[in-house]
Amino acid sequence: MTRVLVVEDDPQLVRALVINMQARQYGVDAAPDGATALRLAAARQPDVVVLDLGLPDMDGVEVIKALRGWTRVPVLVLSARTASDEKVAALDAGADDYITKPFSMNELLARLRAAVRRTEALPMAPETTMVTTSEFTIDLLAKKATRGGRDIRLTPTEWHLLEILVCNPGRLVTQKQLLQEVWGATYSDKTNYLRVYMAQLRRKLEADPSHPRYLITEPGMGYRFES
Repeated sequence: MTRVLVVEDDPQLVRALVINMQARQYGVDAAPDGATALRLAAARQPDVVVLDLGLPDMDGVEVIKALRGWTRVPVLVLSARTASDEKVAALDAGADDYITKPFSMNELLARLRAAVRRTEALPMAPETTMVTTSEFTIDLLAKKATRGGRDIRLTPTEWHLLEILVCNPGRLVTQKQLLQEVWGATYSDKTNYLRVYMAQLRRKLEADPSHPRYLITEPGMGYRFES
């Protein structure tokens, strides 16, 4: 049974979440504050955490940082905070996804299933060298991309960006993470660099660059590779 830890101080919302999740055969523990959440996470070892940021005793971002000190459990943030910098702060702290209140229960459950699937899927092993989609193939060992049987010429920067995304399939990689990894810490606010290079990658790899299927933008937050 998949075990979910719900961290939320609104009892009505907790009740709705528990009922909906138990109806779908999830085991659910609930915590009304950050301290209880951290204690339960250590004791119950949940498969996924659903976390509100506005907790009575500490900010949800601090809970994420504390969890990330010892576990890679997927964290889905559920929050009324809509400012993109607050979303980015949660993602940079280690959250895996972010859902803004009010939300659809079906959407939350779909995101929950996706988070669980990503952890059940084995992480890409070092010997995994080929990533294949219906449009293109990435050879991570040879550092080559092919499309329709032809080699695609990628610059070293384009390759570095693509490599990070395809090695984290389905996972949101924040703008800050990409900028620091590819360009260095002093470039962490140069989001225009990412827009330019992602546009170039899409032109080279996507069938319809204006409606990408594989290199997906999460507005204000980052990018993800969907295989």
